[in-house]
Amino acid sequence: MRQRTHTHRWRGTQRRDGTHGRRGAALLTAAVAVSLVAGCTVGSGPEPVKEDDRRAPDRESSPSAKGRGGSLLAVKVDNVRAARPQTGLDAADVVYVEPVEGGLSRLLAVYATELPESVGPVRSARESDLELLRQFDRPTLAFSGAQNKLLPLIDKAPLRAEPPGGESDAYVRDEGRPAPHNLYVRPGRLLPGPAGAEALTTGFRHGEAPEGGTAASLRTVRYPSASFTFTWSGSRDRWLVSMDGAPARTAGGGRLAPATVVVQHVNVRESDFRDYLGNNSPYVESVGSGRAEVLRDGRAHAATWKRGAAADGTSFTTADGTPLNFAEGQVWVVYADTTKQP
Repeated sequence: MRQRTHTHRWRGTQRRDGTHGRRGAALLTAAVAVSLVAGCTVGSGPEPVKEDDRRAPDRESSPSAKGRGGSLLAVKVDNVRAARPQTGLDAADVVYVEPVEGGLSRLLAVYATELPESVGPVRSARESDLELLRQFDRPTLAFSGAQNKLLPLIDKAPLRAEPPGGESDAYVRDEGRPAPHNLYVRPGRLLPGPAGAEALTTGFRHGEAPEGGTAASLRTVRYPSASFTFTWSGSRDRWLVSMDGAPARTAGGGRLAPATVVVQHVNVRESDFRDYLGNNSPYVESVGSGRAEVLRDGRAHAATWKRGAAADGTSFTTADGTPLNFAEGQVWVVYADTTKQP
């Protein structure tokens, strides 16, 4: 990843004919199921519709259509034990860790500079994703579905919604894994190619390490029913990821190992959405400001984060206001509830 210091504001999507980028004729004909397994919403992709299924939102034609350029891709990735090891996470530029129902977690993997052959297991979207993705210019969101009340918000959001559907061969099921943890997306079937580093309008800066900080070899973030531990590896110059006490590995057996880890303390409130068991879906407020810890090069740096508006990226500064550089390479951002994390 190259140094990126700018943020990006949304451009309007209104067309000359007065429409706003939603083609009524392009209705998605496949339905997506949402049930709950261990407190986690399940999407059944292209499988037959059941009585409690929820359809995916209306969508535009695929961004890989002739005449369209590349688009940054965000994939909602399953993160319960049965979903591991995930595929394609090691190729992501940024991985966001988000709380979901039942104290569990889910990942949002962002791809701009490289598109892996496959990513997954893919799961359903949440309301927080829409605010988080506003910092990018019409990103493509790959997800398995969403509950009915959230679908209109996804449809209105300035992004390209790409759930499974009858018109797409981008999604496949791995019959060797149990459903619903077996839905995978092939990014090359959704996008013509990677968007490039300039699409990563996160506000992150990459460069020389800041002065100061404290030596750190281990950092753990806990959710009610999930945990993430990052252990510094001097031989690899990376933070080795563990989830729920076990090493987090790639599908090929290697370790997930970002160059920079950000523990971003945010307000996590109740949303207007609940699963069918009545569990509220947490809403991560990614716009605002607060404290953070930036882990790089075996050191922890206290920081302040700020995101003034949804269309802005997030800046990180030291105590004296100096922008805080991240290390070159993959970034993990772990959202930690300000009321529950030290």
